[in-house]
Amino acid sequence: MSLTDAPVAMPTGTAPSNDEANAITAKIWFDGQLIDADSPRAPLTTHAMHYGSGVFEGIRSYATVDGGAAVFRLPEHLARMRAGADLLGIDFDIAQATSATLAVLRANRHRDAYIRPLTWCGTGSIGLDVAPLSKHLMVATFAIGVHLAGGRVKLGVSSWRRNPATSLPPLKLCGAYVNSILAKHEAMARGFDEALFVDAQGDVVECTGANVFMVRDDRVVAVDHPDALPGITRDSLIALTGAQSRTVSLEELRDADEVFVCGTAAEVTPIDSLDGRTYADSDVGREAARLYRRVVTGADARYRDWLTDV
Repeated sequence: MSLTDAPVAMPTGTAPSNDEANAITAKIWFDGQLIDADSPRAPLTTHAMHYGSGVFEGIRSYATVDGGAAVFRLPEHLARMRAGADLLGIDFDIAQATSATLAVLRANRHRDAYIRPLTWCGTGSIGLDVAPLSKHLMVATFAIGVHLAGGRVKLGVSSWRRNPATSLPPLKLCGAYVNSILAKHEAMARGFDEALFVDAQGDVVECTGANVFMVRDDRVVAVDHPDALPGITRDSLIALTGAQSRTVSLEELRDADEVFVCGTAAEVTPIDSLDGRTYADSDVGREAARLYRRVVTGADARYRDWLTDV
């Protein structure tokens, strides 16, 4: 029986707390059915485990002001995921992934949650031709999942370059994120919270999992770079703040009045310093964060179409 045939009902009455939600047996959606999250499902010969041949997304759901829950910009996230799946020859059904996402949120009784859909190449060969391999889809939800913990962050320029778009498209391809892991590991070893990618010409690209904004003379600029992920949170903040999208050099970023970064997990996070250069308290970033919070919780009716009710 498909999930469409047998939806999981959201409990009525007062919504459970995250502690109550975590007390139930967590479920994930795997290839058409809800199963226990700790069920062993992936063989050790899974192609994606060896080569990173998978595509994922990071999505958020929020408790809304009307007492319900909604997923933020779910269609846009799944459209981006399908673009990555197409590159690997994985048949990705957006309608199925939508149903799966909502079903897992209901089954786990999650309202404020981080959502991780993943599609990947399974078994059938250990070679590089993915065509004959089995293909799979799962969706998991987590009651918490904050990339940069929402605090003011110490940023350091990475010695690593971002994967160039001419080699790997800026999508959420699993193997591509080894690049971010290396940069993050290096940054933390140097005493920073996060790494900033800069290209060979000295232009800012992005952080390991977040897009970059700067403020100068009260003007908001969204860093634009062909190697950076086309962030959905970034797109949302441009709409909310009227930010200009353009190339920004590292020198210009260092001279900015404020810097903040954004992403699904990071939301809107102010940067305290860049390689020791301290920024002023991020007033514009804080206002952007306030606007964003109103939108994702359904408090701003102008952007209600960005929300998919759970």
